[in-house]
Amino acid sequence: MTDATVPHRKTEGLPGNPMMWLLIAAELMVFGGGLLAYAGSRALDPHGFLAAQDQLDRLAGTINTAVLLTSGLFAALAVTAREAGRRLRARLWLAAAGLLGVVFLIVKAHEYATEIAAGHDLDSGGFFTLYFLITGFHAVHVIFGIAILALVAWFDDVEHIETGAAFWHMVDLVWVVVFPTLYLLR
Repeated sequence: MTDATVPHRKTEGLPGNPMMWLLIAAELMVFGGGLLAYAGSRALDPHGFLAAQDQLDRLAGTINTAVLLTSGLFAALAVTAREAGRRLRARLWLAAAGLLGVVFLIVKAHEYATEIAAGHDLDSGGFFTLYFLITGFHAVHVIFGIAILALVAWFDDVEHIETGAAFWHMVDLVWVVVFPTLYLLR
């Protein structure tokens, strides 16, 4: 095949399908906008945001950070396994990554339930509105990411697995920024 018949190969160096990279760039801009809104709102009400932030479960956020980073490692191991021709091993790594995505969602659901039981919801002021919007949008991406990992495990050529892993790493990256911003930065 020539480069004309395989147009996505013109982006040498990027793993996976270039259309995924366009989606990732767009999603990073959306999350960036949400975090800018958070920063602006926090600047207008620093004491209110600090008081609300102190009510978050930092342990749950830390656990979820470890869970997502480990799942990202598993997605990378899936790519390596598939490149080595180890289809079953790649599929198992993808399943493990997806399973940890489910663990993330369970921890997040427990955290939401605890916050809602304490009277915090979308209408509880600027911090909690942005907290639920940003982390909820991220949770939706975790759900989509799990579906993508399952899809590329089924259609398991190297490019598909690289594409799925790229999306999953975006989910990891966003959480690595969201977690300290919402939970830790004073």
